Order: sequence, then structure tokens, then C-alpha cells
Amino acid sequence: MSRTVYALARYHDCQAALDFLTTAFGFRVHEVAKNDEGAVNHAELIVGDDIIMIGQGEPGGPGIYVAADDVDAHHDRARAAGARITMDFVDQPYGSREYGCADPEGNAWYFGTYRP
Repeated sequence: MSRTVYALARYHDCQAALDFLTTAFGFRVHEVAKNDEGAVNHAELIVGDDIIMIGQGEPGGPGIYVAADDVDAHHDRARAAGARITMDFVDQPYGSREYGCADPEGNAWYFGTYRP
């Protein structure tokens, strides 16, 4: 099954979040990516038939990650429509090219090429 939309949460300490979410809520680890220093900076957790992604970053409420085939064109379209870009393009170590933005109400949206 190829998913397109994923729940996303950001944490200062992804390892601590991963430990808590698996212990407290029973989420199962699907994938973990670490940075050059060995710290977790991205993880995917299985919840039923769905995947929740967590990433290194500034907490502040959940976001939504949407996989896009042409993320550069998507970025340009969003910016032209008035989306406020909150995270410039990042080529992630797990193979995704991503950017973040906020809609007019301030909701966090992230778009990238990665499909877990």
C-alpha cells in the first residue's frame, strides 16, 4: 500500500520521544534514522495499519506530512498561493527532499518525496 498523508510530531529529543511513545502507547518501531553523531533524528512508528513519523525539531503542535512526487514544483505553487515557508528545503539523510510551511491559520504542513 502506498500512503500519501502521515501524522507528524517534532521533538527536541527524538530518542526520548521514541522510548516514551513505544512504552506508553505501545507504538511499534518501523524505521529509525540517525544523524552522523548517532542521535535519532527521524523515526516511523506503526499504529494499527498507519504510520506516525517523528522528527528532530521544534515542538509546537502536530503537523501533517504529505508525500509529493515533485516537491520543488509543489513548494513554488504553495508559496505563490501565499503559504508561509517555515522550513527551507532539506535533503534528509533518509532520502527525502522536504520543506515546511504554514497555512493562513498557522497549521504546520510538511511536504517531501519520502514515502515510508
